[in-house]
Amino acid sequence: MIDAVTSDFQTLHHVCVVVSDMDQAVAYYESLGIGPWHPFPSLEAFRPDLQTPDVDDFMKLEYRYAELGNVQLQLCCPPEGNTLQRQFLDEHGEGVFHLGFSVPDVDQAEARITAAGPSPKLRGRLPSGAGFTYFDTDTAGAGVTLQVRAAR
Repeated sequence: MIDAVTSDFQTLHHVCVVVSDMDQAVAYYESLGIGPWHPFPSLEAFRPDLQTPDVDDFMKLEYRYAELGNVQLQLCCPPEGNTLQRQFLDEHGEGVFHLGFSVPDVDQAEARITAAGPSPKLRGRLPSGAGFTYFDTDTAGAGVTLQVRAAR
């Protein structure tokens, strides 16, 4: 089982950093030559099959991303509300919230990882099968949540 789970965490897609001020964070990274920054596509399509503490608050998350070679850097600025990202910002301050890994099938990866121990704490699916699952790995994994995602 460990080999199968390990394979789910081999293809890093993105690093997500939670920030308190999106414009300030973008300006800082751009001053270092990181960019251009793009607005994140709407997450509304996930609403019908989104499992999160508060769907409406989740929809208010502001994301931007920059492509860095073969890895994406994401910035997330959570407004007040009941989201895992806001909870992270309030408890830890700005920093790396999660590492997102690409998998061919998010449902199969979720089943393998859950069988190995970590439980899902946030998930979303589209009718196509594309989607994401965040796992409860932050307390055991040095404060970083692991996520798997599949685009179909």
